[in-house]
This record gives sequence, C-alpha cells and structure tokens, in this order.
Amino acid sequence: MKINGPNQTNFNPYKQHLQKQIESKQAMRQDQLEISKQAKQLQEEEKSNPIREAHVAKIKEAVESGEYRINYEKTAEKMMDYWSGKES
Repeated sequence: MKINGPNQTNFNPYKQHLQKQIESKQAMRQDQLEISKQAKQLQEEEKSNPIREAHVAKIKEAVESGEYRINYEKTAEKMMDYWSGKES
C-alpha cells in the first residue's frame, strides 16, 4: 500500500508558472513585415511613370507581333560599359 502526503496532485508551482510563460509567448507572437523607405519610393516611381509604361507597351506589342528586333552590337556594348564601370 502506497501512502502519499496531502495535496500532492498537481502541486508544482514551477510547472504552473512555466505553463503561463508559454501561453503568454504564444499570445504575443505575431508576424511582422517592414518595407524600407527605398522600396516604397521605388514602388511609387514605378506606378507614376507614364512614359515608361508607354515604352513598355510599345515593346510588348512589337514582341507579340514578331516585329521586335534585337540590336546585338548595341546590347554587347552596353554590357561592356556596365561591367567596365563606364555607365552613362
């Protein structure tokens, strides 16, 4: 026959305190998203540039109709300027 002292069931104050800490951490946990000022500025510039939108639409139409031609020499020249630091 096993005899236990009084009130031994669920009497661990440390365990109860630990459980409260776990519950509070779970309640405080949230996802956050921070967008830098530079990213916001880029987004605004992208939205408010009608000249660029018209240029992109023109190129898109030329590609879809099969009339768009790539100037390989100019592309290679621009790449060389970029990689050599001669960007204009």
